[in-house]
Amino acid sequence: MRNTSKNILLTPKQMNKADELAVASGVPSIDLMENAGQGVVDVVLEHYSPCSVLILCGAGNNGGDGFVVARLLAEKGIGVELVLLDDVAKLKGDAKINANRYQGEIKSFKHDMLGKADLIIDAIFGSGLDRDVMGEFASIIEQVNKSKIPIIAVDVPSGIDGASGEVRGIAIKATHSVSFFRAKPAHYLLPGREYCGQLHIKDIGIPKSMLQNIEANCWLNQPNLWQLPNRKLSSHKYDAGHCVVLSGDELHSGAARLAARAALRIGAGLVTLVGKKPALLIHASHLSSIMLKEINNAHELSQLLLDKRYNCVIIGPALGVAKETAELVLVALQSSVSLVVDADGLSSFLDNPEILFAAIKQRQTISVVLTPHEGEFKRLFPKITGSKIERAKQAAKISGSIVVLKGADSVICAPDGSSVINNNAPPELATAGSGDVLSGIIAALMAQGMKAHKAASAGVYLHAMAGLEFGGAGLIADDLPDLLPKVIKNLG
Repeated sequence: MRNTSKNILLTPKQMNKADELAVASGVPSIDLMENAGQGVVDVVLEHYSPCSVLILCGAGNNGGDGFVVARLLAEKGIGVELVLLDDVAKLKGDAKINANRYQGEIKSFKHDMLGKADLIIDAIFGSGLDRDVMGEFASIIEQVNKSKIPIIAVDVPSGIDGASGEVRGIAIKATHSVSFFRAKPAHYLLPGREYCGQLHIKDIGIPKSMLQNIEANCWLNQPNLWQLPNRKLSSHKYDAGHCVVLSGDELHSGAARLAARAALRIGAGLVTLVGKKPALLIHASHLSSIMLKEINNAHELSQLLLDKRYNCVIIGPALGVAKETAELVLVALQSSVSLVVDADGLSSFLDNPEILFAAIKQRQTISVVLTPHEGEFKRLFPKITGSKIERAKQAAKISGSIVVLKGADSVICAPDGSSVINNNAPPELATAGSGDVLSGIIAALMAQGMKAHKAASAGVYLHAMAGLEFGGAGLIADDLPDLLPKVIKNLG
């Protein structure tokens, strides 16, 4: 089994449990704090030494880390000014011990301190912040951000919710963030990711075995989470799957072509575009390796899918928001094929999404992937609220499908709550037709035998890598399919 423990993302509550388990196993908590402070110092020395450092501490354990940083930097002869933004009487436990170990003066914040510092250490709030930052704290954070001085945040930037990545009123805009043991969802979810700067994960002495007793179910999307299909020398084209892509009418045929070309490029053995004759005539003038087949209604699709060689269907790209589209989706769900439902395939159920979810849940396996962007998601799941990852988890559970909530921080969730966060998408992927290409990639991986959650995770990652391979401005969706072979080759 592939080792994915490095990919695990821990919420603040899960990280607290990891701390507790480590202490229960014999690791002194004071050592964990000392090691955390040393991890921050290592980043300071690597990137900014020599420098004058202003350290802003809160009264919790995050502030305790800050006291360790102050002591260790002072011992190395680095100029330190330490500020406690709370009452010293509120310090307790290891934070109090480390405040007493620090031999320098503990000061109150004054604005002119910012003019003397080359670097700021943000040790104000921890990642478990459960309220909005207000009052004096908010004013200080605003001043710090305006100073344009480089900032190293301890764990996550103060003001960022460690579980969701949301900004709680106002947040530190860090240049670097130093977290411990494992990263948190906030390091990769927007908007938190934009506040973290360069991320460093430091080992502070928590045994990896502690993960076995934490119900972690969120991972950073990396190739070690999944394995792409590998053809044998004796394989024939049907071993690599046969994708069916439903086409829109002759005026809206391009989206289906993008999906079909992506499916073929990522390795599907065969791809067939199906639709009405006028659209097929348009396709015929553009395509050669992709087959065409006329179908005119849901009944004809159901007859087509009786042929078991067809094993994955893409329904939605530019198909039209209509009752006819919903019927096509429901017919496909009654067959044995895997499905990727996107775009109009989703929006056609906005008046009664429960019909779609019920049809999905009647299946024996989880073999349906829904790929909404934020607008489509809100239409399909109008009652779901919360952070991006919370909403995607709820949607997957309600629908009984794998949900890919697309964006620069796409989240891929399964009904059991297992979640993957993707962080490698370039902004140039925000272009017309890009999502159609993604649908084709995911469907083809499913057609080749990958389980739905892994196929969706791999598809999102490879799609983003194709965008990165292009290398910047000028990218259009048509470019993406032809970049996929190089992306796969580079994975090794």
